[in-house]
Parts: sequence; structure tokens; C-alpha cells
Amino acid sequence: MTAFVLVHGAWHGPWAWDRVVPLLRAAGARTLTPDLGTPGDRGLHDDARTVVAAIDTVQQEGDLVLVGHSYAGLVVREAADARPDAVGHIVLVDGWAGPDGSGMFTLAPNTFVDAIRAVAETFGHGQRIPAPPPEAFGIVDTDNSALLAARLLPQPLRTFTEGTRLTGAVDQIPGTAIHCRPGTYPFDRFGEAVGYRTRALDGPHDVMLTRPEPLARMLMESASFKNGKRRV
Repeated sequence: MTAFVLVHGAWHGPWAWDRVVPLLRAAGARTLTPDLGTPGDRGLHDDARTVVAAIDTVQQEGDLVLVGHSYAGLVVREAADARPDAVGHIVLVDGWAGPDGSGMFTLAPNTFVDAIRAVAETFGHGQRIPAPPPEAFGIVDTDNSALLAARLLPQPLRTFTEGTRLTGAVDQIPGTAIHCRPGTYPFDRFGEAVGYRTRALDGPHDVMLTRPEPLARMLMESASFKNGKRRV
């Protein structure tokens, strides 16, 4: 049985995958959605440890696909680097990614970094980043905007300032980088730079809310790849 560990991005929670999970389960897959939104201060390495703990619960139960949305692209790569024998494929969904030492503040443009630091200092006591409006995730329709506005949480600044700790083991795991169109940041190039095949999906950054069916199909299709080749 294929198991998908679905990791939500910054400001979100496991609920971000609520429309994708039933589709994967209907296709016969198992799903886990670890929660990175623990109270108190935390950093990227803390989030990676949370994902490692989730991976450990499904070891020896079949192929595991590790999926990270947005910021969680960095998280899942660090987690996979710690458990390379357990992960069969990595999927980034509009995900940030880079070599050892990469983080949100090394990959994002200076304008983004300056804006995040300023809002954290002004409204988050220098430690937390208030949630941006739904429009920042490409969500403009009334229903989904209301959903996001009610559920988005502040993000610890340290998750953005810390850089990944990678030994290189993660680079032996095949991966797919799904990038949404129209794009906001060069997520296709981030994927290419770490050796992943890239796939385009029309939709906003929070595509799991607006187009769960095609996203679920792409995730299932990624499970058929191992060592960079389609399994038969």
C-alpha cells in the first residue's frame, strides 16, 4: 500500500489537505497529515523532526511518498535526508527547495525577506509572522477565502530564518516538483535545481483547495515512479 505523508505549508494546518485525502484513500492509499502548528516557538528543524516521527510510523508498510506544500518543501527534504531508506519519492507542491543551508530567507527575494521581518517586528513581537490575507495564496472566491481567514495561524519567524541541514542523502531520492500556474515564485526552477522532474498544474498557490482532483491524480502518478523511472 502506498502511504502519502502530506505536509502543510506555513500558516496552514493539516486541514489544508482535507479535500485531497479522501481522493487518495479512495484510490487505495494511506494518508498521514502531520501538524506543524504546535504552540510556542519552533523552527524548521523542529518541523522536520515532526515529519520524521510521522515517517517512522509507516516504515515497512509499503512505498512512502513525502509531499510538502510551499515552505514545507524545505521541511520534507530535511526529513527525507534523515530517513532516506524509508522515502520512495518526494513531491513538492509549489515548494521551496535548495541545497544544504537553504531556507526561506536564502531563497526568497530581498523584498519578501524585508517585508516578513518588518511585519514580524511590528505585529509579532519579533518572533511570529501574522498570517497574510487569503489573496496572498491566490484564493479570491468567497467560500475558500472565508475558510482561510478563519483557520490561518501566525507562523514562527524561526521557521523562515533557519536553513536546512542536509547530508546529501536526500539527493538520492527521486522527486517531482509540481508548480502552479500562473506562478508566484520560481518553484519550477527550485525543483529543477535539486534534480526533480517538473509538472505544471493550473491553479493558485493553494491548489489543494481549488483543484484537489487533478492534484490527487498527480500525486498518485508520482507514486508510480521510483529511481526516476515509472514502475510497471
